[in-house]
Amino acid sequence: MNITTRLKMMSFMQYFIWGSWLVTLGSYMINTLHFTGSDVGMVYSSKGLAAIIMPSLVGIIADKWLRADRAYIICHLVCAVALCYAAQVNEPGLMFWVMLVNAMAFMPTIALSNTISYSCLAQAGMDTVTHFPPVRVYGTVGFIAAMWAISLMGAELSNVQLYMAAGASLALALYSLTLPAIPVARSKASQTLVSKLGLNAFV
Repeated sequence: MNITTRLKMMSFMQYFIWGSWLVTLGSYMINTLHFTGSDVGMVYSSKGLAAIIMPSLVGIIADKWLRADRAYIICHLVCAVALCYAAQVNEPGLMFWVMLVNAMAFMPTIALSNTISYSCLAQAGMDTVTHFPPVRVYGTVGFIAAMWAISLMGAELSNVQLYMAAGASLALALYSLTLPAIPVARSKASQTLVSKLGLNAFV
C-alpha cells in the first residue's frame, strides 16, 4: 500500500472521530440526559478553550522533544479513554471536564495529522502541494461518513456515538503505529532560551 493511501486512511479516521459526536452530542445531552441549554453550551465551550492552548503546547513538544507520530498516538489514546468515559457520564459539570480532557487531546491531533502527512510525503519524495490536498479531502469524507453512520444507526440520542468515536480513536492510535517515524527538529546552537523552550510559538 503506497503512502498516499495510508495517509488518506489516517485522515479519514481523524475526522470520522469528530463527526461521530460533534453535531449530535447536543441532542443527546438535551433529550436523553436532560441537560439545559447552558449546560450544553458549557460542554461545547471546552473545544474553544482547548483550541486556544493545546495545539501550540503539543506542537512545541512534538517539534522539540517528542516525535510527532508518537505524540499523535498518545493524544488519540487519551481521546479514546475520555470519550469512553464520557459515554457513561450523566452530570453536566463532569461532562464538561471529561470533554475538556478529550478536547485537549484531540485539538492538537489536527495539526499533528498535517505534520505527519507533510513529513511522510516529503520522505517519499512527493510534492506536498500536489499530493496533500487529496489526502485532506478524505478527512471531510470521514466526517460526513460518521454523521451518516450515526444517522443510519439512529444513534443521535444515544451514547453509542461516543463509544463509536472512542473505538475509532483507539483504532487510529493503533493504525498510527504503522506509519513512518517523524524526526524531531534539530536544535540550533545559536538559539535563545526562549526559542529552545518553544515559547516563540506564542508570538
